[in-house]
Amino acid sequence: MLEAVPHRLEGGPDRPRRRWSVEAKMALIEETLKPGANVSAIARQAGISPAQLFGWRRKAMQAGVVQGEPHEQRLGFVEVTPTSSMIEMVVADVVVRVPADVNQNHLVNILRAVRQA
Repeated sequence: MLEAVPHRLEGGPDRPRRRWSVEAKMALIEETLKPGANVSAIARQAGISPAQLFGWRRKAMQAGVVQGEPHEQRLGFVEVTPTSSMIEMVVADVVVRVPADVNQNHLVNILRAVRQA
């Protein structure tokens, strides 16, 4: 009788897992918290998957080691019921006025441009 025992990750790469120091992880996490940072691009530059870096960041935030951007700075959406023909929003000291029937994708582009300016 023959017995076959598969390897841990049969078919996977033969290289060992990398070990990241706490300092290296924190440096990458801090970089992701800068305004306008692209977490996926930072992860690719470091040679890791974006999901891994998002996971490290989430754990650090849950542990209270780092603080994310304040809730006031986050871009979010709310249900809007127009009562007039215009919608007025204040975004970072900028007043944005758009027609009440504005296309959602167009509004997203406007708000992103305001945030980046």
